[in-house]
This record gives sequence, C-alpha cells and structure tokens, in this order.
Amino acid sequence: MQENQYRQVRLEKLEKLRSLGIEVYPRKAKRTHGTIQIVQDYEHRTAEQLEAEPITVSTMGRILAIREMGKSVFIHITENGQKLQAYFRKNDLDERDPKTWDVVKLLDIGDFISVTGPLMRTKTGELSVRVVELQFITKALLPLPEKWHGLQDKEIRYRQRYLDLISNPEVIHTFQLRSKILTGIRRFMEGRGYLEVETPMMQPIPGGATARPFVTHHNALDMELYLRIAPELYLKRLIVGGFEKVFEINRNFRNEGISHKHNPEFTMMEFYSAGEDLRDMMALTENLFEAIALQCGAVERPYGDHMISYRAPFRRLTMKDAIAEYGHIVRGRLEDKNEIVKLAQEAHIEDIGKKTEGLLLGELFELYAEEHLIQPTFITDYPVELSPLTKNLSGTDRFVDRFELFIAGMELANAYSELNDPIDQMGRFQAQVAMREAGDDEAMLLDQDFVDSLEHGFPACGGEGIGIDRMVMLMTNSESIRDVILFPLMRPHSAEQSASSAKQEQAT
Repeated sequence: MQENQYRQVRLEKLEKLRSLGIEVYPRKAKRTHGTIQIVQDYEHRTAEQLEAEPITVSTMGRILAIREMGKSVFIHITENGQKLQAYFRKNDLDERDPKTWDVVKLLDIGDFISVTGPLMRTKTGELSVRVVELQFITKALLPLPEKWHGLQDKEIRYRQRYLDLISNPEVIHTFQLRSKILTGIRRFMEGRGYLEVETPMMQPIPGGATARPFVTHHNALDMELYLRIAPELYLKRLIVGGFEKVFEINRNFRNEGISHKHNPEFTMMEFYSAGEDLRDMMALTENLFEAIALQCGAVERPYGDHMISYRAPFRRLTMKDAIAEYGHIVRGRLEDKNEIVKLAQEAHIEDIGKKTEGLLLGELFELYAEEHLIQPTFITDYPVELSPLTKNLSGTDRFVDRFELFIAGMELANAYSELNDPIDQMGRFQAQVAMREAGDDEAMLLDQDFVDSLEHGFPACGGEGIGIDRMVMLMTNSESIRDVILFPLMRPHSAEQSASSAKQEQAT
C-alpha cells in the first residue's frame, strides 16, 4: 500500500476506537515506572521470584512490534531507547472490560499505549508486563518507514531525526551520553572555580576568531548584527571587569562549508582564567579529557580503526617539528623564508605570492601533519598571522604562545596565553583589517570597544575553546559531526525550496 492508503486505514481504526468510547488522545498517561527503570530494577528477578512477590507496574511506550498467537498478543513497546514486552491475554482483559480486547486488535506499530499489570517472565524467559489494563495514548496516522528497524538512509536519518531515534536505539544512547558529557564538563569546570556565564549571540562586530559570519538585521534599531563566531571578546571583558575564572558552553555560528567535521552551527566551550598561561590550559585540558573518558567508561576508547588513550600527559610538538616529522622535511628548511616558499611550491599551494611566511607554514602543517595526529597531541608555537589575539613567544615577534589539541586528525581545542597589551592588540587588529581589505573575508574586524577594555587593564590570562561536538564524536565513536547534533543543517528538499522561494516572492 501507498503511504496515503496506510493513513486511511489508520484513520478508520481511529474512528472505530472512538466508537468504542475510547479517549484516543488523553491529556495524561497512566505511569508508575519508565521502561528503563523497570528493566534496571527487575531484570535480575526470576520467574519464581516475580510470582512469589508480585510487582505491578504501569508504563508507557511506542509500539515497535506486534505478534498475535490466537487469544494472546505480544507487543514490544519502547521509551528512551529501552524495549519492554507487554503480554495481552484475552481472558485477563475480559475480566476487567471486554472491549479492551477490541482495542488491542486496533493497535498499530507506532501507536503509544500505557499498560498496567504484574511483571512476569514468558516461556522464553523475557521480562514482560502481563497486561490487565490498557490505556490508549496516541494513534500514529503515518507508518514507520519500511525496514524501520535499523533505518540506514542517512539523508532520512538526519532530515527526520525523530524517525532515526525511533528506529535506532543506539542513536538515543548517543545523545543520552552527550548530555552526560556536558554535565560532566560543567561539574569539572565548577570544581576548579570557574563560573558559568552567558554572552551575546548577536553581536555588532563579529570577533574572537577568523571566520565568515552570518549576517542579520535588527529592524527597530536599523542595524546589521552578526551571529557570533566566538564569545571570546565578551568573556575577556568579564576578566577586565573582575571575574577570575569564567566559562561558557553555547552555540557558535560560522558561515562555512559542511563536512563530517563541520556544521555551521556548533557547540563550543570557551573559558578564561586570570593569572594563568598556556601551560595551565594544557594541564586543565589533559585532565578534562581524561576525566570525561573515564566517565564514559574507560581512559582508552575506540575511534574508527584507532584506540585513543586520553591518559595525561599528552604529547607536545611544535608546528615546525610536526611539519618536519610528518612531511619528511629537513627541519632546517623551515627556518629559511626562501625554503618555506619552495616547500609551498612543491606542495602546489595556491596564491603563494599573496601569503606571508606564517600563513604558508600553517598550510604546510594542514597538508602534511594534521591527519597523522591520532593520539592526543598539543601543537604549539604558531605564526603570529594565524593568532591575532595571542601573546608573543619570548624573544620573537613572529610566533605566539598558542596550542591546538589534535586527536584522530581533528582539532579539538585552541588555547592562548592571551594578549593583554592594548597597543600591540590594536596593531594586530589593523593588520587584520588590511588583510580583509585585500580580500580575506575571514579576517577580523576592528573592535574598538574591546581595545578600550584592554586599556582599562587586562591581567595575564589563559584562555581556551574546546569543540564539544567533536569531543562527543570521539567519546561515542561517531564518524560524522551530524551523528552527534540532533538537528544538523540540511539542504532543503527541492519541493521545500520551491515553496520557500514562492513565499519570499509573495512577501516582496
């Protein structure tokens, strides 16, 4: 049957339920236990124990399977990814209300029901509810997709996440673990004296990172605003204002491409600690990842074909050393500007003449080293061009005190000894403005108010951002960032796109 035919059959069943006097969309379900609680509390009970000490429960769930055997029906329901069997026996139901059996015969896969009765074990030993009372909760008018048990089409899974959650219990478990990871991160940070704060999501000047922003318009103020690319400059203002340690877990938005590691809307944690530097950030980061891995079950966790160890300390490697090691390049060549240009030519890097020595080093690192950084590795000593908000390394104005943490070939964290010299910061902003005027639309804009805040005095400070989505990818062994974001950005269906365009045309 076509989907509309299935729907018509279910509508007819809905009317039959109403004709039996059934309240088909009640406002509240009868429930004393969740399915997870029932399994956790009573899975160890034997059939004899359940018979000797009866335990009556009421629980709700979506129907996943219906199996009829004469005057008996076995139904699997699910809630929060946990299945439980309900056993319906006509004689049991007729003792309470003869029409209940008629209701059972009108049930479909996808419907929600509440069942009440004592727990038992079937002949196969499966923990089940022996139903003596049935409450109808919701009629599903559309059927689950064909082969819904284990829905594999990723396009459908991401676009219609509710079907993915129904079909694949492991997806529910992934997002339950994501929630636990976020709770664990908050406890970890609060335990080290950090205060959780919130900063603006819409900003008059996008700052804190080199990325293309999303632009919106505020009608009442008649001004352009930007969805934030990072909370950094506002969090630093709080350090200026007197807070010692602050952190924020929230969304960032970057108008960039989509890949298995990138979604334009993503979750980051940024944190800042007055009086600390990059080494302090390294120690905290190692301890955080180790603690979260242990919370998820083990300090060594699989990711793809690799077993990743999150046991501190992590490896440290300068950017130049990483290029030399993984690019099989003589280290001395990376100290000579002409040799760096030659290496870039050999690697077929584009627009070499428009790029500085530091930018070329960054591209060589991405080309030769990133994908090989499987075990947790701190990459340090970044060119100043790549880090306009970072304090210089001692004795040089070409490199800065920054690290990025790489695991499984992905960047997971980015940290600085924060630049607190307002004159130096203004010069860095002006260099970024010049790059933007030269055509780099990811270069930063000048934020004069932020510079003014530095002029009121900004202490020595360590700061860092950690990609929460990528951390969850690692901890749940998920190959794509879309697997750990409930509703990833998707290109609309052509029909939806046409409808949206038509509405826009009508509006204009």
